[in-house]
Amino acid sequence: MAESKRQRRVFPDAFKLEAVAAVRGGRPVSVVAAELGLPDRLVRGWLRWAEGRTAAGSGAPAPTPTQEQAAPARRVGPSPADQAAEIGRLRRELDRVRMERDILGKSRAHLRPGDGPEVSYGFIREHVAEFPIQIMCEVLGVSRSGYYEWASRPESARAVGDRAVAAEIRTAHADSRGRYGSPRVHAVLRGHGRRVGRKRVARLMRGMGLSARRKRRFRRTTDSAHAYPVAPNLLARDFTASAPDRVWLADLTYIWTAEGWLYLAVVLDLFSRRVVGWAMADHLGHELALAALDMAIARQRPAPGLTHHSDRGVQFAAREYRKRLKQHGMLCSMSRKGDCWDNAPMESFYATLKGELVEQRDYLTRDEARADIFQFLEGWYNRRRLHSALGYITPEQKIAAFQAAASAA
Repeated sequence: MAESKRQRRVFPDAFKLEAVAAVRGGRPVSVVAAELGLPDRLVRGWLRWAEGRTAAGSGAPAPTPTQEQAAPARRVGPSPADQAAEIGRLRRELDRVRMERDILGKSRAHLRPGDGPEVSYGFIREHVAEFPIQIMCEVLGVSRSGYYEWASRPESARAVGDRAVAAEIRTAHADSRGRYGSPRVHAVLRGHGRRVGRKRVARLMRGMGLSARRKRRFRRTTDSAHAYPVAPNLLARDFTASAPDRVWLADLTYIWTAEGWLYLAVVLDLFSRRVVGWAMADHLGHELALAALDMAIARQRPAPGLTHHSDRGVQFAAREYRKRLKQHGMLCSMSRKGDCWDNAPMESFYATLKGELVEQRDYLTRDEARADIFQFLEGWYNRRRLHSALGYITPEQKIAAFQAAASAA
């Protein structure tokens, strides 16, 4: 079957440039490559490719330093040894303050007014790998001798089991960057072979003060007051698809930064919930939506007959956008006016993006937001995030399962 053949992965220039920007921002090549599921050599090749583009685009010589800049500065004040000693002392004090702050912050979820010292002892034992025992005892106001006496007592089998499960919970929650609540953490543990009940996971997470990042409501604007043709709603809220690249959903949103708005366009495959195309810009013109569509087409190379669903926004109704859909044999579908539920999976995706990422950040620049969103889409959402709509598997796992079933047929 043609659907069972694995397609060669295509990486548009926008994808490559964001990966290069992540490396140039100080992240190791190996880390960026691992997040994107790529070999190191491919990312290094993109670095050379980007350097070639930069060199070809600028032939200006490097500025020559002035005489004042080239002259060495005369030494004044304390000697280098004294400065190094003072810096070391300040760093140690700062590390101590930060450690005490972290201990207090983490202990708030465990300790309540009126709790006995045993509760503090339990917190200390759970965090001995993170903080020195002496400092934890001082911050929490308990004695070291009391802790050691308590710790020497034998634990019950239930407590030993809870401690082991709690360690796995903490790892799963940290790997999700705090985005997972108990249902997804439970799915992760079950996927690793841990036989544990969902209620037990929820109880232990409450005890450790762990929870999913809360999603906040946000507003979107759709300019449907235009004279372009409007397509009928072919999807009719049937949010199912029999295979990848049969139904695509498209939408736009915006992210605030200190430099101003950054606009994001996304194309989502309904079957796998995978982001197949995206684009970011400082404007909301139709070129933004078209760039996301072009990325999706280049990466997926869909067969004619795909249904493309969006709202009635001017970006999707524009002549150039409709022309691109027609060129590739796509059927245009649009939501009813003012009815966001006609594109509910897309709304759910943006709620996830906002709740798990954007609302947790204060972006100073658009470039900072772009890098963060790129990592979320390609390094986390597509490859690692467990989706409840998919039975708590990732989009990549959904596609792999489909390909395996098609090959076996």
